[in-house]
Amino acid sequence: MTNWKLANSYDFAGRTVRWDTKGQGSPLILVHGTPWSSYNLRHLINGLAAHFQVYYYDLLGYGQSSKEAGDVSLGIQNEVLTQLIQYWKITNPIMVGHDFGGTTVLRTHLLNKVPCEKLILIDPVVITPWGSSFFQHVMKHESAFAGMPDYIHEAVVEAYIKTAAHQILPASTIDHIVRPWRSTKGKAAFYRQIAQADSRYTNDIQHLCAKIAIPSLILWGEEDQWIPVEKGEILHRLIPDSRLQIIPDSGHLVIEEAPDILVEAILAFVR
Repeated sequence: MTNWKLANSYDFAGRTVRWDTKGQGSPLILVHGTPWSSYNLRHLINGLAAHFQVYYYDLLGYGQSSKEAGDVSLGIQNEVLTQLIQYWKITNPIMVGHDFGGTTVLRTHLLNKVPCEKLILIDPVVITPWGSSFFQHVMKHESAFAGMPDYIHEAVVEAYIKTAAHQILPASTIDHIVRPWRSTKGKAAFYRQIAQADSRYTNDIQHLCAKIAIPSLILWGEEDQWIPVEKGEILHRLIPDSRLQIIPDSGHLVIEEAPDILVEAILAFVR
């Protein structure tokens, strides 16, 4: 899939959020994480669109959405999703989020009080502490990283994303992941979103997870080196009556490594 394009635009306070939809039926929203884009959800989109009307988009500051300087933190992403849901005129959707997308889905439901039918969280960033040593270093030296020569920047991004996968990723997949971060704006945006990552945005919701009163499924890559499966077990204990399913032979980028298993698990849970 060499030409991933989102057909529609939404204006969020003067910044563009690109989005699209596929399929027919009850609404289901897919939200990606960092440093990914909706491209990395393509397998889930195709698998779920046979059963739902799937809505998907690029987070503000990611993929094809605006990469202008500004707030792209977890503190703004739930406001974006809340507005999109209102714009789409959908009610009580199933919400699925991976990584920061899981955080965004939870913040939207718990802080913005957006109702949803079911929650599906895939290796979400919720339980503190989180953030690799690379994250911590970029937070302290964002401008230095953003000023690196392009060829070094690309090598850094590629090396970083490879650590998210347990399996070896195809070269074409790596190219698509790196592509949005290659331009001058993209390079600055890559380090901006890391620098703005802050555990206070997960602290806002971690204690509220015990109040979730809708069916919730947690899916976790067994070999996740970014967020170990133990974090999933803690989250499972926090969310009442939640289900936890461990996906073997996959890491944090389970959406690329085991998408068919994820689709099967999501459909079984929803039904």
